[in-house]
Amino acid sequence: MKRSHSNTGANPDVRVRMRRLRWTTFSLVAASYMLAFFHRMAPAAIASDLQLAFDASATALGALAATYFYVYTLMQIPTGILADTLGPRRIVTLGGAIAGVGSLLFGYAVTMTEASIGRMLIGLGVSVAFIALLKINAAWFHDRHFGTMVGLTLVLGNIGSVMAAAPLAWVLQFTTWNTVFIVLGGVSFALAVLTWLFVRDHPGEAGLPSLREMDGHEAHPPHEGHWFEGLMTVLRNRYTWPIFWMNLGIGGSFIAFAGLWAVPYLSDVYGMERVAATQHTSLMLAGFAIGAFSVGVLSDRLGRRRPALISTAFVHLLCWLPLVFALPMSLAMSYSLFLLMGLSAGSFTLSWACVKEVNPHALSGMATSVVNTGVFLGTGILQPLVGWTLDRAGTAQGAAAQYRLGILIFFFCVVVGFVGSLRVRETYCRYIS
Repeated sequence: MKRSHSNTGANPDVRVRMRRLRWTTFSLVAASYMLAFFHRMAPAAIASDLQLAFDASATALGALAATYFYVYTLMQIPTGILADTLGPRRIVTLGGAIAGVGSLLFGYAVTMTEASIGRMLIGLGVSVAFIALLKINAAWFHDRHFGTMVGLTLVLGNIGSVMAAAPLAWVLQFTTWNTVFIVLGGVSFALAVLTWLFVRDHPGEAGLPSLREMDGHEAHPPHEGHWFEGLMTVLRNRYTWPIFWMNLGIGGSFIAFAGLWAVPYLSDVYGMERVAATQHTSLMLAGFAIGAFSVGVLSDRLGRRRPALISTAFVHLLCWLPLVFALPMSLAMSYSLFLLMGLSAGSFTLSWACVKEVNPHALSGMATSVVNTGVFLGTGILQPLVGWTLDRAGTAQGAAAQYRLGILIFFFCVVVGFVGSLRVRETYCRYIS
């Protein structure tokens, strides 16, 4: 029977249950996403430890770090399909168990091969968390708040990033990186169990009406065809692809730099100690969290996507110029620059709201997964590519000259992302498909 607005909307018990289950579901999946972000960024803080432990070159180190992104990239579209068919609860539970095994293997690794397999399993396990969380957001929160919820999601995820920078460097003064990842394996298993017990894919699983029904509107229609037809609908949509290129250019370069090469770059070019360099990446990632939340809130309140997206993307483009020219900077200037880089990188986080709104609601998992592939494809290419440029440059040149080609590659990708942002269609914060 269809629920009426007068029956469901006025029932305080329904709204209380909705709030409780909404935030329980969101919190547990968000915790898995925070763990995914920690694993994503941790190699930057332990780069020197990994090189020492495995006698690794810069290229090998980049490949080890990027193993996570290779499998993460390959899993994005399958994750979108699984989120739209099996649901977030099942895939996050299974992903948590796989990530737990990978983290234990990485922590106990004694060879580069073992470490690579462990990191691959970590990437496989955590690859489902973000798309699942976007699917949860679409099911449990109002459409008009989606940009804000994506921003909050990124804030929480970046807490994991921040913990993988300066706090991890501090912890490593008292223990080894191996112990850290062994403990994280146990945390992954615990989250998998809690997810299975308490997460619900949508309000209907708990006997509750959808949010649209509670507001007196028709529920979004389900996808009636085969999942492959749904995927083709997303891929054939010309409004999907500018968002993909924006994510590849801006998101891929930002994560590749912050997640691996920022700390070595600051240490080699500007002579910073590891603690100071990781403080820069912590500040950049904290800025990214704030920027992602702020740009989402601003976009929702404006009722438009493009103004917030394009303006912040342009600022991010400008932030790379001091690095391109290796300009001398005081400590205050470098801290300010990295904070602004993080704040402005929040521009690409509007991509998930944009792509959701130019595709059918029932295909939100597939739509967000397609453009999310761009972020990790870019990162997976850039991390080893920049490492290769460093190995090729050798040690005869100065540090700035060694990094010049790598920084130019990052900058070129950001330009590609900015051009993509100019082509994104305005949705006015609603579904237009």
